[in-house]
Amino acid sequence: MILDQLEVPIVLAPLAGGPTTPQLAAAVSNAGGLGFLAAGYLTAPALADQIGAARQLTGGPLGVNVFVPGAPAADGAVDAYVAALAGTASRAGAELGRPRFDDDGWQAKLDLLAADPLPVTSFTFGCPDRDVVTALQAAGSEVWVTITTPAEAQQAEAAGADVLVVQGSEAGGHRGSFRDDPASDDGFGLLALLQLVTARSSRPLVAAGGIATGAGVAAVLAAGARAAQLGTAFLRSPEAGTSPVHRAAVAASGGTATTRAFTGRLARGIRNQFLDEHSAHAPAAYPEVHYLTAPLRAAGRSSGDAGLVNLWAGQAHELGRELPAAELVALLADEAREALRAAAGRLPSA
Repeated sequence: MILDQLEVPIVLAPLAGGPTTPQLAAAVSNAGGLGFLAAGYLTAPALADQIGAARQLTGGPLGVNVFVPGAPAADGAVDAYVAALAGTASRAGAELGRPRFDDDGWQAKLDLLAADPLPVTSFTFGCPDRDVVTALQAAGSEVWVTITTPAEAQQAEAAGADVLVVQGSEAGGHRGSFRDDPASDDGFGLLALLQLVTARSSRPLVAAGGIATGAGVAAVLAAGARAAQLGTAFLRSPEAGTSPVHRAAVAASGGTATTRAFTGRLARGIRNQFLDEHSAHAPAAYPEVHYLTAPLRAAGRSSGDAGLVNLWAGQAHELGRELPAAELVALLADEAREALRAAAGRLPSA
């Protein structure tokens, strides 16, 4: 079990779309944690290149995260949203993209990871079929599945997952739910979900969502997690590929909200003009909406217009530090040890 081999129980969350780099993943692994690469939005050859680059930078364990494909949106589901975005696109001087469905190169990535496995393959947006799980395990890779409810935890365990990544609603970026159901947007907070899953499953748990400090790491370890997974906390590290406009936003104290406005799938980001104007009428249509808004988001990153960019961040983003990844891992570990000692001292002697 890879979790037993880590010097520090800290996992880098896979940050698809640019922030995750081979340099960032390797730095976390070199510091004693587990670095992750993000396969999302990459072709299989591009992913292979990133894996190769990361392996050149670390002899430590690495993981890769893969999006489980959903189903195409119903015909006409995005039409009204296209019309609603026309004014925003005109003001930005950008063309809207063409809404389309794809499976993010699902089979090609599975073939790559079975032929040349990393120690860990994790999945989000769904639970892979048991045959996918067993094929990766036979190749030598542990399989981790991101879950957001107790029912999802049971489904992932039944599919043979080695580890459950328990994602609370505080988490930045996309919610890893198996089904993006507008009727259940509230979600479970991390502490409640950890307790519920611990009561139902014997699988090792990795906790994710709103963890930004060593005290947060200590809290989830005390609640039963074997490790803490942090993403937003690393967005300001120099090894991260975070855009300048995103770096500036996560360093400030802006509030966050969940939205489908940018991609058609529920995700948490810092509130801005685009999120506030379009969340109410954005359809649940991923990845169609992702492709539709991609040119707008690219224009915002290029011009520095934070009002157009998906500023993915967890609820505790303002507590992040601008530090090299290895220094941040060491600091988080020191803070966690101190927090656990302090907590133990608040209990009377037995």
